[in-house]
Amino acid sequence: MAAGGEADDRYLVPGLVRGLQALQAFTPERRRMTLVEIGAALGITRSAAYRLVYTLDQLGFLVHDPQTRTYALGPAVLRLGYGYIASRDLLEVAAPHLEALRDRTQWSAHLGVLEGRDVVYLMRMPTRRAVSSVVQVGSRLPAHATGMGRVLLAGLEDAAIEALYRDARLESYSGRTPTTPPALLKQARLDRASGTVTNVAGYEAGVTSIAAPVRDVSGRVVAAINISTVALLVTEAELRGPLAQEVAASAAAISRALGHAPTDAAPRPRKAGG
Repeated sequence: MAAGGEADDRYLVPGLVRGLQALQAFTPERRRMTLVEIGAALGITRSAAYRLVYTLDQLGFLVHDPQTRTYALGPAVLRLGYGYIASRDLLEVAAPHLEALRDRTQWSAHLGVLEGRDVVYLMRMPTRRAVSSVVQVGSRLPAHATGMGRVLLAGLEDAAIEALYRDARLESYSGRTPTTPPALLKQARLDRASGTVTNVAGYEAGVTSIAAPVRDVSGRVVAAINISTVALLVTEAELRGPLAQEVAASAAAISRALGHAPTDAAPRPRKAGG
């Protein structure tokens, strides 16, 4: 790369650039293309397009259907994609987004995952305010009573939640949390529909949190993030408006970095252990 991060065209390989452009020309709306269509998309001649797609076909990046005379993306593209995604560790990906969320909101930000009936805190970005969250990395809190836990439970199918809490005695916190499996299931369905969870003194009196789900390439909820605030220092309008939007945007950014491509249809909840 040249100084300032700008590409120096002298070092670009035209054939490689054109090959990558050919792969990028395929979209969910345009899954198959003829040789002529590929050439038109790249602005090159038929003969140049043929050499390009022949090479990509031989390497497995394109596959040819002789009956329709069309090309589609091949398995080699998938291997590259999964190789990239697998190399992106969840904490490594989330750290800069969580830090930025802390800085924008001025409140402590956390990331957690579901283990059994608990949410386990894997990352913490403490606020620089005099008041700060006391939850440390490694802490385990009851999922049914915490914002991140509720988000993670909402990512499960109803049957998985029922199995997880069958015959469970749910401790009530601050008089605001469900105490029976049916009540918990009802809460999970509401949380699933809302997208974000605002937990007002649900686990600890005086503390309000806002949580949102983090999804992987398949759309599964694999983690949750939140910010925790002092209830007396934030208004209802802030909680439901800009703060919730910041948390949702950060969760979406982490999800995109993990390979999640959101669609109009919400991903189906996953089964436990899936």
